[in-house]
Amino acid sequence: MRQPLFGLLSVRPFTRTLIRLGAAALAFTAVATAAQAQTQTGSILPGVSQPVAKVGNAKPILGWIRFCEQNPAECAVDPSEPAAVDLTAKAWQTLNRINQQVNADIKAKTDKDHWGVEDIWDFAEDGYGDCEDYQLVKRKRLVEAGFPRRTLRMTVVIDEEGAGHAVMMVRTNRGDFILDNKRNAILPWHKTGYTYIKREGDEGTAWASLGGRTSPTMTANQ
Repeated sequence: MRQPLFGLLSVRPFTRTLIRLGAAALAFTAVATAAQAQTQTGSILPGVSQPVAKVGNAKPILGWIRFCEQNPAECAVDPSEPAAVDLTAKAWQTLNRINQQVNADIKAKTDKDHWGVEDIWDFAEDGYGDCEDYQLVKRKRLVEAGFPRRTLRMTVVIDEEGAGHAVMMVRTNRGDFILDNKRNAILPWHKTGYTYIKREGDEGTAWASLGGRTSPTMTANQ
């Protein structure tokens, strides 16, 4: 049976409206997804945010001290280098590329399973490591790519599980950003959900306290 003309006239505009709304929603989603992907791959620079505040000096964690005894050049601070890097589009892209590459290249393994000890920092040369090992490799590759070592600070935090965890803080003119083995996205320090305990200092061997609660004796297993 043929539908009455008045029915067609009322249904068709409503259908066209739904189609237009659906198309607009799909277009918005596509733009948002593309923007997020561009931000994470370095095509779009992140917004400017306040750097983390230093509240005093702190002692480095024992694993770091042992690492420095074996790799003194990795722990030296050159005050002639800038304390913050200019975060250009090229620098942001390099950060994202190296962060993702190292996260993919290294397989997570606890120090206890790997070496038979609770906390040891190294370069994961055999392809296995835990949190601090990821960050040490990232820093080495970033220095080789032209980043000043002084802008790449090993940092101790308390993670979402309440455990000690090591990340790398990249100090930039747009704020402090965190490279992490738990995620590929590079986030501003205040958006990670972590409690910040301390990081390498900018002037010498003493670390900088970041105001978090009591420091863990070691970093997390993975």
